[in-house]
Amino acid sequence: MKQSFLFLVLLNQNLKYMNIKKISFLIFTFLLTSSLYAQGLLEDRNNFTRQDTLRGSITPEREWWDLTYYHLDIKVNPDEKTISGKNTIQYKVLKSQQVMQIDLQEPLLLTKVTQNDKELIIKHDENAHFITLLDHQNIGDINSVIAYYEGKPREAVRAPWDGGISWKKDNNGNHFIASSCQGLGASVWWPNKDHMYDEVDSMDISVTIPKDLMNVSNGRLKSVVKNNDETITTHWHVANPINNYGVNINIGDYANFSEVYKGEKGDLDMNYYVLKDNLEKAKVHFKDAPKMMKAFEHWFGPYPFYEDSFKLVEVPYLGMEHQSSVTYGNKYKKGYLGRDLSGTGLGLKFDFIIIHEAGHEWFANNITNIDIADMWIHESFTSYSENLFLDYYYGKEASADYVIGTRRNIQNDKPLIGKYNLNNEGSSDMYNKGANMLHTLRQLVNDDEKWRQILRTLNSKFYHQTVTTKQIEDCLAEESGLDLKGFFNQYLRTTKTPVLEYKVEGKKLNYKWSNTVEDFTMPIQIEIEGESQWITPSSENKTLKLKSKNAKIKVDRDFYIDIKAL
Repeated sequence: MKQSFLFLVLLNQNLKYMNIKKISFLIFTFLLTSSLYAQGLLEDRNNFTRQDTLRGSITPEREWWDLTYYHLDIKVNPDEKTISGKNTIQYKVLKSQQVMQIDLQEPLLLTKVTQNDKELIIKHDENAHFITLLDHQNIGDINSVIAYYEGKPREAVRAPWDGGISWKKDNNGNHFIASSCQGLGASVWWPNKDHMYDEVDSMDISVTIPKDLMNVSNGRLKSVVKNNDETITTHWHVANPINNYGVNINIGDYANFSEVYKGEKGDLDMNYYVLKDNLEKAKVHFKDAPKMMKAFEHWFGPYPFYEDSFKLVEVPYLGMEHQSSVTYGNKYKKGYLGRDLSGTGLGLKFDFIIIHEAGHEWFANNITNIDIADMWIHESFTSYSENLFLDYYYGKEASADYVIGTRRNIQNDKPLIGKYNLNNEGSSDMYNKGANMLHTLRQLVNDDEKWRQILRTLNSKFYHQTVTTKQIEDCLAEESGLDLKGFFNQYLRTTKTPVLEYKVEGKKLNYKWSNTVEDFTMPIQIEIEGESQWITPSSENKTLKLKSKNAKIKVDRDFYIDIKAL
């Protein structure tokens, strides 16, 4: 650890100037600090940079203006692996300010920014660019700037986890290209206000490509224009608010087929873009898509983007939840590339990527975290949606088997919530542990219809909004009527799994919680000689009288806890 080395060097250099009392105090301070670092209770700020803060916080140069509209107009050159073009950024002035932050990641170059045909001064700070505006910014005005850029964007190494642009070829040698940028940021391939808190209200996406290819982006296709230079330009329009990492380009030798789904809000256009060689295979395999829509509209409420349609788009990586343009690369297999992540066999009942990534349309695209530290909101609910899909088609016990099976993948390495204002996400346990936390909460609600209405309320109350963890916690507590403070502190903010300790002594059951936060008092359901009963343990030992000596105790498996029989 860097802190240990530095401390020992300083101590060695200054021993002769210190008395024993001061040396003892410093050693105590060092040991305490080291312990806190080891437990993750003290943040090592040296792990973060100025760029992390500029990327992850709502800076003064961001907060004074509210996004209203983008028009991203670009040319993609597959042979050279370059992108060039411009983004028109329209905004409403909230405060009088003259400096605006625009984000664009190296090695791309922000070459020019204009407002009202006047070129503006740009101060470049690596991936953040500070634009000095010449015209006075009056509160309430709707203004715009045009950001011009060019270059070779970062190439994805292991998309979608290590994102950028994937420059691939299909089996016929045609270009097969796609963007993916969650966490890394949309500014890896286009200039924008790269923070989750401010979603643009609507957007146009114009992409010029070689004429033998097709580009699929978000929203609805408005036109395909043939140019005079062996290129075409596809024009897409997004009518709904969209988070910036949800914006995408997908370029390939695509075939298209479609269907109309009769949904809660009427007719929903469902479009599928796949490589031409996979067309017949996709027509069969993509039957999971309308099945997904039926199950998730039942549990979560209407699909949030009827105006923009729903699309599945084949890409050269596994897949991603791009809004109304969900990307697919699961090789037309059930499960996760043919594997069942739960170990139960139930994961092979559906295509993991279709179900999981489309589930994000409700949790990630409709309800979006303000800070990536709260990404559990996206991933926990969406991972939980997998077993709700199973619940809808195969029953409650099958869905419980599945989510409980995923517990084997939980690491408990760090809390689900990351560090705020630094573009830092929490543990990958936000998937499986988060799903099991929500499955546990369903047991506490103890009413399946009420639980369904709570999930639907989340999607109606926070419709097309960015939210914090506190807002989600408060809504769940209010709608359920439960005190959930200790529950969320335990599962979201620590790596500790609650332990139910119990011991049967004659006609007495002694029980308590251990390995918990101070205010954790979660009730739990147990069976005593086959008879179901609720108990409410705390950190203090409690006693329950039994009808018979040495009764057999069974703890409900649906609660994500550890059990210690003494």
